[in-house]
Amino acid sequence: MTPHSQPIRILCVDDHPLVREGIAALVSSQLDMAIIAEASDGYDAVEKTKALRPDVILMDLQMPGMGGIEAINEIRRHLPNGRVIVLTTYAGDDLVKRALLAGAQAYLLKSAVRKDLLDIIRAVHRGQKYIHPEAATGLATHLGDDSLSVREISVLKLIADGNSNKIIAVELSITEETVKGHVKNILGKLRATDRTQAVTIGLKRGIIEL
Repeated sequence: MTPHSQPIRILCVDDHPLVREGIAALVSSQLDMAIIAEASDGYDAVEKTKALRPDVILMDLQMPGMGGIEAINEIRRHLPNGRVIVLTTYAGDDLVKRALLAGAQAYLLKSAVRKDLLDIIRAVHRGQKYIHPEAATGLATHLGDDSLSVREISVLKLIADGNSNKIIAVELSITEETVKGHVKNILGKLRATDRTQAVTIGLKRGIIEL
């Protein structure tokens, strides 16, 4: 950093205080960047982004209230040039895809934070993009796969909650035969042999959450 340049101003968003403390400790040793604020959920992140307009936002995905994907959408609406780095433990391809479509510039797994985060902050601040290799592999593996429809995702979530076809039909105000059709489509698209495997695949890929 030159004597006249400003440090990269960072907003750190995570619902776990220990994670925020660890990132703050990592950043504090760097002369060219600084944590200017922290947030514990998506709502707080959006408000602090609007007020402080940080250069880079470090965003967790799984948080109570407003999650990371929704927060990224809102942040990009208020700060179109905002640069978001997703920090998460989840490498599911559907989650990666939704984060990138929402406007994230980078997707980094928390297991690689100590090794890679500082370099990625600098790269994203320069306008570059990054996807963790494990997440990129998942994206490539499922490239071209048929995506579940909104209704099929709703059915899969209800299956994950342990509901029968009859209860799902009542819950979604559709016939039981229609539910069976959705289940058949879900199994085919996810290449699953049964409902339990479909839920397992859906969770692993980030299509649904428990």
